[in-house]
Amino acid sequence: MSNKKFHLSEEGTDTSIELPVLSSTLGQDVIDIARVPETGCFTFDPGFGATASCESAITFIDGDKGVLLHRGYPIEQLAANSDFLETCYLLINGELPSDSEKEAFEQTIKSHNNVESAVEQFMSGFSQGSHPMAMLCAVVAAMSATYNDTTDVSNADDRMLTVNRLIAKMPILAAMCHRHFSGLPYVSTNNDLSYAENFLNMMFGTPGAKSTVSPVLTKAMDLIFLLHADHEQNASTSTVRLSGSSGANPYACIASGIAALWGPAHGGANQAVLEMLEEIGDEKHIDEFILRAKDKEDGFRLMGFGHRVYKNFDPRAKVMKESCDEVLAELGLEHDPLLKIAKRLEQIALEDEYFVEKKLYPNVDFYSGIIMKAIGISPEMFTVIFATGRTVGWISHWNEMLSNPYRIGRPRQRYTGYAQRDYPA
Repeated sequence: MSNKKFHLSEEGTDTSIELPVLSSTLGQDVIDIARVPETGCFTFDPGFGATASCESAITFIDGDKGVLLHRGYPIEQLAANSDFLETCYLLINGELPSDSEKEAFEQTIKSHNNVESAVEQFMSGFSQGSHPMAMLCAVVAAMSATYNDTTDVSNADDRMLTVNRLIAKMPILAAMCHRHFSGLPYVSTNNDLSYAENFLNMMFGTPGAKSTVSPVLTKAMDLIFLLHADHEQNASTSTVRLSGSSGANPYACIASGIAALWGPAHGGANQAVLEMLEEIGDEKHIDEFILRAKDKEDGFRLMGFGHRVYKNFDPRAKVMKESCDEVLAELGLEHDPLLKIAKRLEQIALEDEYFVEKKLYPNVDFYSGIIMKAIGISPEMFTVIFATGRTVGWISHWNEMLSNPYRIGRPRQRYTGYAQRDYPA
């Protein structure tokens, strides 16, 4: 706790309440407002933009400086030196694993590399062409029934079993959503492949055939998972925490996070990038759309530029840009019409005075959208892949909350409806 204190007083009275200031390791300290209701009022903060809803030691973001740390490690260093499963271990356990710990963790994940036949039966109930996010949300929620006997949320071993199951099974479920959506037979998991290669093989491989996924695409997919692994108290993570605070089944909690992520203002941004590129349609139309983007009266927006949190630059975008260039070169897609539009927009955003001044730089959604389009992933699957990477962040926050004393979430409201009135006689 800081030595600093704030005093809340009502004008014209001698009433005063002392509000302690709690210190943070990094970033802003926070004012403890627990005593505010003693004044007869409580705070009003739509969207919780000025309120810390919890205490966490997992991820730190400084949007003004473009900093993203997982357990203290900069995202750029993790992207350069780590991989997704090692980053999962870090987020869950708080420290990087030793070589033997990493190997044991990878083997644990592989031991859960399967889904029950009931899952396939459940998936077959959806009509072909059903949105993959709808299928993913439903099938993860249904796992609450499958694993009901081993999900005692008060038991640390049960919680860790749930963590490992979800990390292992999410890419399988995601690939199944893609295959069912596309009317294709499922491809089984292969424990001889890495996490990302196995996912891409389940997405695009042939049942029973050897994987032909290139190392460049495997690296890019692993990087997409890693860069989306956690992002502090965003809408979906907060939803998982709020659901978990009631003691709900963890698979239902993760399903609630998937539902929150589905919104276009959250996880749907990279899909919106592709839709924007398709709307532009041709390089010759770019100048017209740039003028529209600068016109405050026009409703058109350039998707994938700027970020609500990062006011300087998105540290994940720098890493993703390098991967994007590697993927396009690997696939020989430098001249793809949509991707040529994307590269031209990137150049304008980095050089045009209007975009530079307003810090409308290309963000991680811009580059990840281009990569997934190049790999051949349909836009409907983009948010499913986001959810696959983000699951470890959701479940780490859920586990952190349940490993410490916590209260059920119960936001207040400012009531603006009718005062009490009598039912008409």
